Amino acid sequence: MILLIVIVVPVIFIFRKPPAGPNRFGGLAQPMGFGQAIGSYFKNYVTFRGRASRSEFWYSTLFVALVAIALYLVDRSQTLNHIWSLATFLPSIAMASRRFHDVNRSGWHQLLGLLFPIGTIATLVWYCKAPRADHSRESVFA
Repeated sequence: MILLIVIVVPVIFIFRKPPAGPNRFGGLAQPMGFGQAIGSYFKNYVTFRGRASRSEFWYSTLFVALVAIALYLVDRSQTLNHIWSLATFLPSIAMASRRFHDVNRSGWHQLLGLLFPIGTIATLVWYCKAPRADHSRESVFA
């Protein structure tokens, strides 16, 4: 029964295609540079609406990881790292949700990442996927 839940349920959500036609979450997200992405990350602290481009998502993820590494090197007790993790928890979820919106998926699909390994692979594919104007001719991971 647990195997059924862990494997079959994520597969249903993974292979279900997003609605055909234009993106239902708004206009196309603009590519950003590193500084713009960081600014957008903190400006849209808990904004779950709209879309985030791949560059905005990956640059902000890189920034969060680099700061976490630097804080670990400075404070080996990880107190600062825990504070940083708490400060960036909600904006990271909001950014991931907006990234899913960019590929015409609901932000709730990021919960599939908790179901290892199938859900994790699917969410990584969707994070890397480029947005398309026409979603009617897409592959399985569309």
